[in-house]
Amino acid sequence: MPNPVPTSRSTHATMNRDGVRAARLAFVLPAGVALLIGMAAGLARMGVWGVDAEALRAAHAPAMLFGFVGSLVALERAVAIRRVWAFAAPLLLSLGALALITPLPTAVGRTAIALGLALMLVIYRVIWKRQTALATSVQALAAASGLIAALLWATGVPFENVSIVAAVFLVLTIVGERIELGRVGGLTARGEAVGLGLSLVVAAASVATILWPGAAHSVLGAAILSLVAWLVIIDVARVTITSTGAARYMAVCLLLGYAWLAVAGGILLAAGAPSAAAYDVVTHAVLLGFVMSMIMAHASVILPAVLRTPLPYRRWFYAPVALLQLSLVVRVIGDVRESNITIQTGGIANVAAILLFFVCAVASAALSARVDSSKGVAHAQR
Repeated sequence: MPNPVPTSRSTHATMNRDGVRAARLAFVLPAGVALLIGMAAGLARMGVWGVDAEALRAAHAPAMLFGFVGSLVALERAVAIRRVWAFAAPLLLSLGALALITPLPTAVGRTAIALGLALMLVIYRVIWKRQTALATSVQALAAASGLIAALLWATGVPFENVSIVAAVFLVLTIVGERIELGRVGGLTARGEAVGLGLSLVVAAASVATILWPGAAHSVLGAAILSLVAWLVIIDVARVTITSTGAARYMAVCLLLGYAWLAVAGGILLAAGAPSAAAYDVVTHAVLLGFVMSMIMAHASVILPAVLRTPLPYRRWFYAPVALLQLSLVVRVIGDVRESNITIQTGGIANVAAILLFFVCAVASAALSARVDSSKGVAHAQR
């Protein structure tokens, strides 16, 4: 006789999986809110809408950098080491960023962010003790860069002065991940050592930009260009770009990200201390062109690991990637021509690209869940 009810073991496993997913989603939601606030603040800074709230506009970069991306990075590491205390790191980062737009003193949010980054260093120590790897060293260096930026910011240094150091937190985190994946593709110990050396120069030069603007910016630009060249050489994306499906999609995102990081490095090398327009190009080339392209590339790997929710590749994933690249080009043109309307157009399209990507991701996950559910019902009825 067909049994329409799953076995108690499978039911328990499903309930456990759903419980874990719900618990981890509670850590993702504040990061999502930080993303929305960061995008709203960015539009306000560009004058797209008339919001007269200095706290909101000032929260743009910290909300995007620490509250959204930084929180997701910390959450992924917390999931990896499976320690309850580690989950405080993503919460400190996301809630700290959200606190910046509340009536609370700004010191509360800034301190929370610094504590979250300090806790990330403890997480990396746990990872290091479990398995000594150069990739972990680079990621710990990334967290240290973020912590330096957060501590200086907490003591009153304007965020604009430490934003490059803060951005290096995300850049080197990604570099560490590429080293880790590169080992699977045959990256040698010498190649890893080169990556670590370049990462150290990038981190040191970014801090030096606070003390010696101009010359240090040029050194940083040269170091970033060298790092990009090394990444392209060691990354399998050069090979998988000729493949099909998910492998090709990831390669496209990776290579586009490297191109935008090279743009940032080139501007810093040529211009030294960037003007306001050049600064806008550099920061958005790094945080949107490089970091967001990397997020789009790895979302199908990150989401299943964090939320236990499959996110299969779909061909429509190319739509937000294309919109992001085009919108960034429009924004760069606006900065070069000092055209506010062009900058605003590019900025609005930036936001649309990010939102479209998450719509595509949710749709893909929902379709996958529907297929799994149908298979489960069919299996139960046999």
